Amino acid sequence: MTDTTTPQYTPRTIHQVAELNAMVRELLAYSFNLLWVEGEISNLARPRSGHVYFTLKDDDAQVRCALFRGKARLLDFAPDSGARVLVRARVGLYAVRGDYQLIIEHMEPAGAGALQRAFEQLKKRLDAEGLFDPARKLALPAAPARIGVITSATGAALRDVLSVLARRFPLAAVRLYPVPVQGAAAPQAIVTALQRAAQRADCDVLLLVRGGGSLEDLQAFNDEDVARAVAACGQPLVAGVGHETDFTIVDFVADMRAPTPSAAAELVCPDMDARRERLGHHLRRLETSLRRQLAFTRRHADSLQQRLRRQHPRRRVEEAMQRLDDIELRLQRAVQQHMTASRQKHEQLQGRLLRVAPRQRISHATAHHARLQQRLQRAVRQRLATAAQRLTAASHALDTVSPLRTLDRGYAIARTQEQRILRDARTVTAGDTVSVLLHRGRLDCRVHSIHSGANTRNGTSE
Repeated sequence: MTDTTTPQYTPRTIHQVAELNAMVRELLAYSFNLLWVEGEISNLARPRSGHVYFTLKDDDAQVRCALFRGKARLLDFAPDSGARVLVRARVGLYAVRGDYQLIIEHMEPAGAGALQRAFEQLKKRLDAEGLFDPARKLALPAAPARIGVITSATGAALRDVLSVLARRFPLAAVRLYPVPVQGAAAPQAIVTALQRAAQRADCDVLLLVRGGGSLEDLQAFNDEDVARAVAACGQPLVAGVGHETDFTIVDFVADMRAPTPSAAAELVCPDMDARRERLGHHLRRLETSLRRQLAFTRRHADSLQQRLRRQHPRRRVEEAMQRLDDIELRLQRAVQQHMTASRQKHEQLQGRLLRVAPRQRISHATAHHARLQQRLQRAVRQRLATAAQRLTAASHALDTVSPLRTLDRGYAIARTQEQRILRDARTVTAGDTVSVLLHRGRLDCRVHSIHSGANTRNGTSE
């Protein structure tokens, strides 16, 4: 009889440790897809191979992680112990030690992804509202008299800004609006400072600056309220937040973006060296213009002097005298021609009388001749009188404008003992004493002889 309760023998399958770890590794690889895991880095190691090994932990557990060199080169930050990160990884097993681990494919600072998405969404929304439109942005003043700085009173950004302003533009006054530049209270403090600066309106330009930092450190400058306060400020504002590669929402809303706080200070400062060079250029142009103007003025003065010489009174007197001489010569020729014509006519009449010779006609002819001669004499006297009057008038006009009447031309004034001016030689007698006033000095003279009615122009005496 067979005992059916006796168990049947089953052959044992024995695995090596390496085989077991290999099976577990395959099981983990096929059981899990890529995972997102958040935790804090600890025990970070960087061997010479370029790989990065660390432990990712939270308050209750930890897991080993491996970030191989190819993936580590793609990181845009340097992971360090104590940093909280978000990793995208595969679940694997390190067979040598039998430890399961995460094989990192991607790593970023914890919270950075959400912050970045929020940043992009806010940027897109504000851009659609027109807050980034270049047309609404204000121009920076060329030489601000007062510069407002909104930043931390103890930060390095303030020291950098003050150093640049002192070096490049010490003439400007600086007003500080101290605010925290990170943390929960920072956005509201920055908004309040911007509103206060807009109300006071005593600064020509504002600088909103802080030093570099992580995305979380710069979060106050990605705040919507801060961005809207910058847009509503009403004064030219330059944003200098972080390093050259850092961009915040404030950078897009501000009237001007600077890569660093120092660069922001440089943007609002006029370049004194360039101004000195422009001033020198303007001075050279002014000097050239003054030289040209002086040369033009000299040429104009020479021209006026030449015109003055041409229109000098002496020249006009000389011309008047020449015209007077010409009139006198013309008058003499006219009188001579008239006398010649009269003589010729008289001779003709005498010839006719001799030819006809009747006594009556001779008598009439004689009377007619006498009349004609009288008319001729009257005409000649009248013509001579008219010419003499014109000559006298011209002579008087010439004497009026002539400088010969002045003493310095060599003329003198004679006075009697009663200080009456002598105008007629008949008013004195021989032996009288007269005083002659010259240009320099006086002569007391005694009258020797008198020639009354002397014509001083032609030297004849009546």
